[in-house]
Amino acid sequence: MTSAAFDPASLKYDDKGLIPAIAQDAETQEVLMMAWMNAESVAKTLETGKVTYWSRSRQAFWVKGETSGHLQTLVDFRYDCDQDCILVMVRQEGPACHTNRRSCFYTAVRDGETVELMGPMA
Repeated sequence: MTSAAFDPASLKYDDKGLIPAIAQDAETQEVLMMAWMNAESVAKTLETGKVTYWSRSRQAFWVKGETSGHLQTLVDFRYDCDQDCILVMVRQEGPACHTNRRSCFYTAVRDGETVELMGPMA
């Protein structure tokens, strides 16, 4: 294993300055959600340990769980070999999805039909 200082600017962002970030439960390995980050939200996430995304609709930082209480605490921060996608391994409190489900990936296509895999959390 080698180590070097990390600079968020070293990642490859799109023409809007954004990079996709996939959140995965560090314990269960379940994929929870995908959202966007920019260089500043990457830096804030690494600095605070609270996963911070960039909201494209609000054009503002979004600390996951700040209003809902469904916090994502950073356990590990990784990026892919092309440096154009982030994986944040998190400790998730409560549901990750705004629909009150554990994961945003609750709909599957099976035999040409959409199937809801899980309902909202009680």
